Amino acid sequence: MGNYLHARGGAKLAGVAALVLAGGAVGCGGDDGAASGGERSVQQVLTAAYEKTAEAKSAKVEMTMSMPAALDGGGDAQMNGVMGWDPTVMDVTMKGSMLTAEPGSPEQVRMVWRDNVMYMDMGGAAAKDMDGKRWMKLDLKAAAESAGAEAGQALSGVENMNQDPTEQLALLLESPNIKHVGEEKVYGVTAQHYKGTLTVKEMMESNESLDTLKPAERKELLANIEKSGIKGYDTDVWVNDADLPVRMDVVMNTPQGDVDMSMKLSDYGAKAQVEVPPAADTFDMMEMLKQLEDLAGDGTEAGGLDAEELAELEALDLGSST
Repeated sequence: MGNYLHARGGAKLAGVAALVLAGGAVGCGGDDGAASGGERSVQQVLTAAYEKTAEAKSAKVEMTMSMPAALDGGGDAQMNGVMGWDPTVMDVTMKGSMLTAEPGSPEQVRMVWRDNVMYMDMGGAAAKDMDGKRWMKLDLKAAAESAGAEAGQALSGVENMNQDPTEQLALLLESPNIKHVGEEKVYGVTAQHYKGTLTVKEMMESNESLDTLKPAERKELLANIEKSGIKGYDTDVWVNDADLPVRMDVVMNTPQGDVDMSMKLSDYGAKAQVEVPPAADTFDMMEMLKQLEDLAGDGTEAGGLDAEELAELEALDLGSST
């Protein structure tokens, strides 16, 4: 039973993490309208921001996200820590009602991301049931390959659509409807505010991280997103005098209400030397799910699971929250 609960809880937490990590990786592009004082165009400002951000390669991040209660996994989440891009690494701590809604889930989860593998500290309760192993390992590429079509598409996107601000700025540069709102104070810093909107189709056409999907998978993903009722995305970015984004907001419009995400970026160039937990302290979620499914297929009692729990295990979808 303990293994089942941690597999189920781990899958749910991984889904929440995937949503938070991917939620902000959609954006809008820039037009040639004038920026502050008419000195530079929006395109020039965002191009400079892209170049400076790419050069920095890392930053400290604080992020908040909220989802309507009517949506599966609804609630709020907060995340803070350090992240790097080129290569992608992350060491952050997440907390909020999105995590604690699942029975037995820890109040907060530390997440480490390196080499396209995510590690989640599931806490002391997990360690007791997993021979002292408290870290859940999720190989995003392997999970995408072994998951169902919809979940595989979501995880394939998450593999690349993480909170890399250069990805978001690249998207901003692809769309013609970004506008300069004006100069504002953000976290005590003077910054230029840019705002735009993007439809689901426009996002998918401009998002290079989805190029890994086959045409049929891309078509199915678009259909699934449209079926969910998501109409589009509202994106805001604030760029400081050093041409670095200090804040990025994304709002996804759904029939159940808006999904809001806000990310604060600071200390560009901060060290992002992410260390993964020792192998002896980790358990592989995909391997555990497979073992439980094999036991179910053989008619063996999988740790005391009843028929309803086995059915739920088979229905686990890591992309269900996305």
